[in-house]
This record gives sequence, C-alpha cells and structure tokens, in this order.
Amino acid sequence: MASPTLTGPRNTGSTRKSATRRVRRQLPSSPWLFAAPGLLVTGAFILYPFVSTLVNSFTDRRTLVPGEFVGLDNFRELLHDDMFWTGLRNSSLYVLGVVPALVLLPLLLALLVQKNIPGITFFRSAFYTPVVASIVVVGLIWVWLLDERGLVNSVLEMLGAGPVGFLSDQWLILLSAMAVTVWKGLGYYMIIYLAALANVPRELHEAAAVDGAGAVRRFLSVTVPAVRSTMVLVAALSSVAAFKVFSEVYLMAGPAGGPAGEDTTLVMLVQRTGTGLTGRVGYASAISVVVFVVTVALMLLVLRADRKEES
Repeated sequence: MASPTLTGPRNTGSTRKSATRRVRRQLPSSPWLFAAPGLLVTGAFILYPFVSTLVNSFTDRRTLVPGEFVGLDNFRELLHDDMFWTGLRNSSLYVLGVVPALVLLPLLLALLVQKNIPGITFFRSAFYTPVVASIVVVGLIWVWLLDERGLVNSVLEMLGAGPVGFLSDQWLILLSAMAVTVWKGLGYYMIIYLAALANVPRELHEAAAVDGAGAVRRFLSVTVPAVRSTMVLVAALSSVAAFKVFSEVYLMAGPAGGPAGEDTTLVMLVQRTGTGLTGRVGYASAISVVVFVVTVALMLLVLRADRKEES
C-alpha cells in the first residue's frame, strides 16, 4: 500500500519573488512618489533660489527690471565698496568672538547638568528655553535690558558706574549681539554635548581618578579627547551660523547697522541692497555668493584642522 503524500504550498520563496516583481512592474515609480514631496520642497526652496542667485550675480538685475548680463562687474565693484569690507570685517569678528565661546561653554554646561541629582531636569529645561524662544523676542528683551534706561544701566548707575552705551557704541553693539548669540545657542549645543558625553565610558574617568588625576586633568585628558569630533561639529555649525548672523545685529544696531553703518554684517548688506522697489538684486546676489563661498571655506578649514589633528 502506497504511503500518502503530503500536499501543500511549494516554492514559497520563488512565489514571493515573482509577486514582488509583479508589484514592481505595476508601480515602477513608487519610490519616487515617496521622495517627491521632499524633492519638490528642496528644489523650490533650496536649489532654485541657489541657481537663481548664482545667475543674478552676473547681471545688473533690479527688483522690477530683469537686467542684462554684466559678467564680473558686480564682483569688481565689491572690491571697491567700503561697506562690503565693513560687513566682511564685522562678520569675521563675529565668528572669532562667538565660535570659541559656543565650543567651550556648552561643554562645561553639559558636564554640570549631566549628573542625575534632584532638580537637575528643571535646570536642563531652563538652559534650553532660549533655544525655542523666538530670536525677535530674545533680541527685544536684551534691547530693553541694555538700553540707556534699561535694567543693566540702572544697576550701573546705582553702583556709580554711570550709563554705558551698549546700543550706541560701535564695538559695544557688536559685543552685545555676540552675547545674545552665545546666550541663545548655549542650550542647543549643550544637548549635542550631552549626547556625546553619554557615550564616554565611566571606566576611563575611574582609571584616571585612580592614577591621581584631578577634575581638570580628567577633563583635559579624558573628556576633551572623547568628544573632540563633537567639538569639531559644533565649531563648524557655529562658525557658519555666526558668519551669516543677521537678526541679533539688526535688532541691536537697527536697520542702519549702528552709527554710520559701522556694525553692518554681510547678510544685513544683502538685505539692505537687494530689497525695496529699487533694490539691486544682481549686486546683492554677488554678495550672497561671497557669503556662500566663505561659509564653505570655513567648514572645510575646520574639517581640515580636525584631520590634521588626528594625523
């Protein structure tokens, strides 16, 4: 008597593969359908403005006039524009003043709030609050604080130091704007450092403590090398943001850019030159191209310094 044979589905793997092929043949563009919204947004708000700015930089276009091709005339004019060099100077000084503070201070702050002690969540939230606040609101608060009749000058007058022109002196305006940028960015970079510190093995600190290293020695020998790549990231992000600063200086110095425009940054110059019914869109685009080139150069410089340090 022949033994019964078991019947059931055969070649399940091949059946699934054939079904997958049929679905792919029916929907050949399905991956692009999922990527289409992101591609449309990127093309409309990033790629198109970038290409348009690059093209306009070689024309004499104005707000209501298409303009004609002028070659490198806009860039030649930049070389003889005193306001351009003023903006380049202020933007460069802003990078030099802000980046070191935003690389070091958030790291120290992250070390303070890293410990799990009662009430530390409140301080973490408090330090991060300026990040989510509007830059306009933050700027106005600081303007009220630093005004000649503001809180800071009132306290200084009580102490006999007299009022200080935080919002009228050329260099104090720039320093005040730097303070606002650092204060607002501390919480953001603190979160980045907290994520990096969480990956530092505790055994390294314990071994260093056993060898007699103090807190400062452990910070320099253990913490800094462990988060060095994060410090490079923070330096790159903060340098690009600092060179493109606009809101802080605009709120502190006003639309004119401080006394005689001496606190004007490059982005403020772009806004002032390229807006309005008679705005010189072509010339403002040339300044924007310079800003783009300098920011890319800053990032490459930071990355090159990091690679050189590793080697």
